[in-house]
Amino acid sequence: MRSPLRLIMASATAAVLAAATASAANAAPAVPAAPAKTAATSASTARLSDGGAVNSATAAAKVSKYWTAARMKAARPMPAPKARGGKVSAQAAPTGKAGSSPSAKAIASAANKMAGGNLKLAAAITESAVVGKVYFHKPSGGDWMCSGSALNSPSKQLVITAGHCVHEGAGGNWVTNWTFVPRYRSGSRPFGTFAAKQFRTFNSWISSSDLQRDVGMVTTWPLNGNKLVNVVGGNGLNWNWPKNVAVTILGYPVNANNGEIQQWCQGTTYDGGNYTIALGCNFNGGSSGGPWIMSFNNTTGLGQTDGVMSTIDGNGVNRASYFDDAVKAMFDAQGSVT
Repeated sequence: MRSPLRLIMASATAAVLAAATASAANAAPAVPAAPAKTAATSASTARLSDGGAVNSATAAAKVSKYWTAARMKAARPMPAPKARGGKVSAQAAPTGKAGSSPSAKAIASAANKMAGGNLKLAAAITESAVVGKVYFHKPSGGDWMCSGSALNSPSKQLVITAGHCVHEGAGGNWVTNWTFVPRYRSGSRPFGTFAAKQFRTFNSWISSSDLQRDVGMVTTWPLNGNKLVNVVGGNGLNWNWPKNVAVTILGYPVNANNGEIQQWCQGTTYDGGNYTIALGCNFNGGSSGGPWIMSFNNTTGLGQTDGVMSTIDGNGVNRASYFDDAVKAMFDAQGSVT
């Protein structure tokens, strides 16, 4: 691992499991049923906070104009939802055959152009260029910040993040003025900002804030004619993999450097119950939507997305919705949208 990176170490698995068990023992007995292998999703055109559709490059430019340095600095980190109470419902095995989609490296000419012709200087920053900050306005009030990552797909325009970073959940609406800032660092935007064009998330997140389906995918507008994955690269997607896998988790938790510098945590996940995977990273608000990456490559900053940051509990244990056939179906539905 590259020594300049900041590391938040995961707790020992035994200690984390003990804490999770103790927490479950004191909770109410409600247990959500495991979701169906296939689950419906909905898509929506991205919108400005005034209700206008982000349906042109001109509208996308309005999103970028909205996100001034001052607004980004003032945006509040989206609180990570509290992990669901109740008896932990373990699910030891995947529900289908394991699969993967390929990652993709950036196209050097596009990356160099977007980095202001100084790609060598930009690459000296050791955080992954695939990972960045997500900014948006909530219809219920305020400007907010999450984490996200570029996901390779046929469109080369896709970002994956948490469901609660694209839609407010039960009783709420799709967020507005959504933008992605790859490799944000202390106000620096080395590759610019990529405005949302279309959102997709699970219907069960929209209707009932279902933490088993806290996943969102976003098609972004090209910036100055350059598509996101061509500029920064994109991770692949994994689905139906075992629940105990080695991962690197990246994101912008507010409890480290005030969320201004990309952080990482490494460890081996375990079954978090209630159709999740878990790891004790103590990543707090602002890290929501950050990728849980298998086979992370220190040189390229790429790997295979096996989950996205969803919740944190009182013991500092983070959880991600388990990626199954339904997440793959979401990817198939959104990945070709341009």
